[in-house]
Amino acid sequence: MRARGGMDRLASLGLTAEHRARAEAAFEGLAPELAQLGGPAASHDAPMAFWVPGRIEVLGKHTDYGGGRSLLCAVEPGVCVLAAPRDADAPNGKLVRVRDAKSGATAEFDIAPDVPGRPGTWANYPITVARRIASNFGAPMRGADIVFWSHIPHASGVSSSSALIVAMFLALGAANDLESRPAYRAAIHSTDDLAGYLGAVENGLDFGPLHGNAGVGTFGGSEDHTAILSARPGAIVQYRFRPVTFERAIPLPGNVTFVVGASGVQAEKTGAALHRYNDVSRRLSTALDCWQRATGRTDASMGAALAAAPDARARLLALLGEARGAAYSSESLVERVVQFDEETNEIIPAAGDALARGDLATFGAYVARSQAAAERALHNQIPETIALVRLALDRGAAAASAFGAGFGGSVWALVDSSHGDEFCRSWGDAYRAAFPAAAARAEFFVTRAGPAAARLR
Repeated sequence: MRARGGMDRLASLGLTAEHRARAEAAFEGLAPELAQLGGPAASHDAPMAFWVPGRIEVLGKHTDYGGGRSLLCAVEPGVCVLAAPRDADAPNGKLVRVRDAKSGATAEFDIAPDVPGRPGTWANYPITVARRIASNFGAPMRGADIVFWSHIPHASGVSSSSALIVAMFLALGAANDLESRPAYRAAIHSTDDLAGYLGAVENGLDFGPLHGNAGVGTFGGSEDHTAILSARPGAIVQYRFRPVTFERAIPLPGNVTFVVGASGVQAEKTGAALHRYNDVSRRLSTALDCWQRATGRTDASMGAALAAAPDARARLLALLGEARGAAYSSESLVERVVQFDEETNEIIPAAGDALARGDLATFGAYVARSQAAAERALHNQIPETIALVRLALDRGAAAASAFGAGFGGSVWALVDSSHGDEFCRSWGDAYRAAFPAAAARAEFFVTRAGPAAARLR
């Protein structure tokens, strides 16, 4: 970055020295990459710059797309992005050229409503954004040259893919001044609305009057995008979903910090892994369909159904206990609804209250209850993530939990901040000794509850 403005803005985010230095080095390296990407005729003297973090799902296992709650924060590792808009009237004015500077891979496509996807590749994420923008907001559309470097562990459950969705939208949205367009202003009135919209971009659903088209293939929600866009430094935010609704921010006690252990078993959302991920979602939507058919109600989410009446949970579980002919057994549907209801309406409010009063022992007990339910009812935990939780607690973590889609991914541990680096080393060493096959891909890092995504220039 040639101008200091972006660096000064990065400094104001309040990242710790280590994470700030990594981001600054990435931005310095991206400037020549952008010049090379655009070719000799390109003018990239003052590119736009963005920083987009990953996130920790503190609690809220597979709840957001069901209209449930989550406790969330951003992490300090993020995606660094430089982008230079094209002239919409010039030849190739709609061309989007994106380069992953870490791998050197480049994707080229037009910003158009009919651009074909590339499932199973990282390029599918920026393509999905470009296609949806062109479909929802119409001509004129201008492309851009975009380069990025991600410090978020890939396919680790820390939302590297959703961070890329957000990063591409911020770059292409700014290039096309979407915020000034009537269709944008009619549907998106706040940052939380934008998070809900980007969740719909990723899963392909409608967002109010903005019609959906092909997403990336996951039946997920918008908690990742909400954490990335609406995080508060030093705090955990509690949200309810469908629609995205802020409930409270809970300051994190100053004497604790997060350590994240990425298992090295990638939580890819492609192929068989995509089917397993979507199966967890389908069990909840099947249960909602049983409720709607039996009651004649039109509740839009499981959260809304459970809130429909004081006896809604009992009625729903009774209906599911007698369900026949559904795609899943009645036992499977019951355990999924119970997990959703307890996580949303019991565990998260109580855990948040405990954290707010600094009662880490009680907070840790509720986190343990959430982890047990994931193992028992979501069936998305693997030996590596289960062991990471146990190893963290054995080393004195106040709380630890797997998070994200599951079937791989990461575990967070809440630890005494004065021993964060030591804990990180000890935890990582113990895990690598226990799971040498995953050791080469495992990553461990210390992070505070970090800031939300920001445009730096």
